[in-house]
Amino acid sequence: MTLIDSVTGEVTHASKEYVVVNVGGIGMRIFAPRTVMEMAQVGRMVTIYTNLIVREDSLSLYGFASEEERALFDTLTSVTGVGPKMGMSILSTLSVDQLRAAVMRDESAVLTRVPGVGKKTAEKIVFELKGKMGDKVLAGLTIVDDTDSDVLAALTALGYSIVEAQSAIQSIPRDAAHDVETRVLLALQYFS
Repeated sequence: MTLIDSVTGEVTHASKEYVVVNVGGIGMRIFAPRTVMEMAQVGRMVTIYTNLIVREDSLSLYGFASEEERALFDTLTSVTGVGPKMGMSILSTLSVDQLRAAVMRDESAVLTRVPGVGKKTAEKIVFELKGKMGDKVLAGLTIVDDTDSDVLAALTALGYSIVEAQSAIQSIPRDAAHDVETRVLLALQYFS
């Protein structure tokens, strides 16, 4: 159960890690992933779905672009060894669908691309999430085929983030050739 379910107000400050939202004259500092940072421009009204985490020495408010993203954060942080900071890092690097696809396909290597997540932690996350997410949550995902997985690997090897690479792959025309070389070249055009 969450104490503060959502926050709606004007963004008064935005940094790399958090935004400040003015709610009734009170500035609420909300730590958030990339999805929130992209929509939280100073002066803009936003609604952020939140999760208040109470620790012995602090109260921290974490915010998300959707209820689904918040639920995934809750599931992630229920994995032993995954705290709020790592959960934020994962959700800033991978989209909800990318994370679910990695879990469904047992691709822990996708998680090792997240800063601070090693091989053992990635394997543990995939193993525990698979059990906690269940088949209902994993059903209906658009799974990236093997060719696009190779394109994704090539783009990340060239230094692009997973999010950038995924966006580039989505920009490839549907009727494009289905070989890796052609698709990598088309994906690279996205960056120019």
